[in-house]
Amino acid sequence: MAAKQRLYRVSFMNQGQVYEIYAREVSHGGMLGFVEVAKLVFGEKTTVVVDTSEEKLKDEFSNVERFYVPVHAVIRIDEVSKQGPARIVGGSESGSKVTPFPLYTFGGDGKQ
Repeated sequence: MAAKQRLYRVSFMNQGQVYEIYAREVSHGGMLGFVEVAKLVFGEKTTVVVDTSEEKLKDEFSNVERFYVPVHAVIRIDEVSKQGPARIVGGSESGSKVTPFPLYTFGGDGKQ
């Protein structure tokens, strides 16, 4: 009996936009402060309806085997049973009111 492959929906902030992608592997990775995302899953090209944001994401991640998202940029990670469209939500063109959470930097100059 074959083991069920896990599927994750990962939402994260990237340059003021919310990216929502699907992947088979998500872990804390080997780099402190980052979430590792691998084995991206995109919709089939056999459908007639073309989602431009999914096509943009396919192009952006076309040669990427795995990528790392800073922990503070991750909005949500869900294990899902069914894949939806990968998409970019928010940004100035959609009129979204989503504001990135203030960044915390490790270290600093020692001033309080």
